[in-house]
Amino acid sequence: MTLAEQAIAQELVREHLARLNEPSTRPAAERDALRARIKALLKARDAVLVAHYYTDPELQSLAEETGGCVSDSLEMARFGRDHPASMLIVAGVKFMGETAKILSPEKTVLMPTLEATCSLDIGCPADEFSAFCDAHPDRTVVVYANTSAAVKARADWVVTSSIALDVVDHLDSQGEKILWAPDKHLGDYVQRETGADVLLWDGACIVHEEFKAQGILDLKQVYPDAAVLVHPESPASVVALADVVGSTTQIINAARDLPNPQMIVATDQGIFYKLQQLVPDKEFVIAPTAGSGATCRSCANCPWMAMNALENLAEVLENGGNEVFVEPSLGEKAMKPLTRMLDFAAANKP
Repeated sequence: MTLAEQAIAQELVREHLARLNEPSTRPAAERDALRARIKALLKARDAVLVAHYYTDPELQSLAEETGGCVSDSLEMARFGRDHPASMLIVAGVKFMGETAKILSPEKTVLMPTLEATCSLDIGCPADEFSAFCDAHPDRTVVVYANTSAAVKARADWVVTSSIALDVVDHLDSQGEKILWAPDKHLGDYVQRETGADVLLWDGACIVHEEFKAQGILDLKQVYPDAAVLVHPESPASVVALADVVGSTTQIINAARDLPNPQMIVATDQGIFYKLQQLVPDKEFVIAPTAGSGATCRSCANCPWMAMNALENLAEVLENGGNEVFVEPSLGEKAMKPLTRMLDFAAANKP
């Protein structure tokens, strides 16, 4: 790297660090009143709030305070299925609401917004995916949880990033050849780690695909003692720099267990709420999305997850609407691979 290139890289790192941890602009009194209203509405509606790690910290803390759940998509699915509440409020993206409805068809499932989708879901249309499966009938179909109900209904297995390696390793040991969709980076990681025969669909997460290996190397110059924690939806060049590769829950556990005083984290920055709550004595820095070839379509923040807010949560609790429906016959088909995933996870829980 030339001196000029080094100077540019250092400036990008400075700009990146300057953007971190911007304070909330919502007045405290307004926030507290809104939270109190939502708490009362949750109780009145016999509803429980289930939030993903990538949602606004306000929603995550509200879920915790009201007996709800903040977790990854696997635990969200389990929690919603097993909780006695008659209504589930899913703060996340649409496939999470669909999964909750499939696993709990008797419950009312609402979301703060139905517009919150996912680039992986969008990038795997059910008709095109079905044709892809038909062209490879000899392969076991494994789909990532970040897919529509219709795509899940076409699958043999559904997996989350927390159990993808274990499931594919199990299938490979049975001599199965895999058809994987939709995330090509996660699929490539699974293929390399397990040695399985995996045919990949060409999809990607707009958040994780933006992380740049050179940006992380530059940031390591600022934080030489930092551990690098990477979600496997990231490109292989980023994964190669990781001290730990794992799901959101696995990243959180690594941050707790590793001795490093700082952590460079390559996943959605919504996870920082839980990281800072669990290990407040450590410093967390989001991996850069700037650098050569960057577009900052997400800037390490999923635009669809960000559509979940206290305001639209309160509105849906007060007025209804935004109910998630899954056509019953489709739900029955999708239930099979989802149940297979949950049963496998329960049987192989450490």
